[in-house]
Amino acid sequence: MDNWDEIRTAYQVARLGTVSGAADVLGVHHATVIRHIDALEGRLGVKLFQRHARGYTPTEAGQDMMRVGQATDDQFGQLEGRIKGRGNDVTGELVVTSLATMSRILTPILAEFQSKHPGLTIRYLTDDRVFRLEYGEAHVAIRAGAVPQEPDNVVQDLATMQVGLYATKDYVAQYGKPSSLADFKQHHFVGIDDPKSRAPFYKWLNAVVSRENISFRATDASAIEQAVKLGAGIGFLPKWFCEEQDNLVEIWPSQEEWHGAVWLVTHVDLHRTVKVQAFLNFLKEKAKDWVM
Repeated sequence: MDNWDEIRTAYQVARLGTVSGAADVLGVHHATVIRHIDALEGRLGVKLFQRHARGYTPTEAGQDMMRVGQATDDQFGQLEGRIKGRGNDVTGELVVTSLATMSRILTPILAEFQSKHPGLTIRYLTDDRVFRLEYGEAHVAIRAGAVPQEPDNVVQDLATMQVGLYATKDYVAQYGKPSSLADFKQHHFVGIDDPKSRAPFYKWLNAVVSRENISFRATDASAIEQAVKLGAGIGFLPKWFCEEQDNLVEIWPSQEEWHGAVWLVTHVDLHRTVKVQAFLNFLKEKAKDWVM
């Protein structure tokens, strides 16, 4: 692509709206930006921008050019992410993603793995959104729930996450334990704010408990965890976590339908790299001891 520098310049001008902004991002003089725009408009025979006192506004042709520039920039970003994941040793960056609820069990494992490989930088990203491995957003994704279906990903079974209904000993002393599902209407619950949550245990809870009884609701798993620990009500927590807590009591027999699979997901381009394989093997060995 002989004129990629000019297209990249036009993309940044369209994105930022000013020559000076594009020059700062690209690390060039503003005169270079103007020269690239003029050359590209001359070659194409159309105006890409309307110039005005506030900056540059893309014309219809300029908007087309911006889309081309965005797509090309994204593709280079994907390529960079995949290339960074390759190599013959365990160095550079390792980007791992999971739900925030798993950070308590994964963080010590990641820290230990990094200590064994001092040349490695760990980036641990926790979010409810699904990170795009094909775009190089992460090297390894640890996901819970239904088996991931994205093409070109390698999916492996890691563990089963078991959850239970818990409350504090103080809550039980004040309200008692429900002895039947009918008793649930006499209790306070802590739950997710989204009534359409796809988590199997919240689907179960929404089916057997009135929404009004879920008196503490949050969008963040850590907030839900803290609310249960502080006695705000009965809530779902991972079993492995609750076994470490002296003040929590299991309120109801655990149901098979509550539990979910935990998956290891890697992109096919990076799956066999030294760095990724080293981490996968390390994590699988640690997961043998999990009581999830």
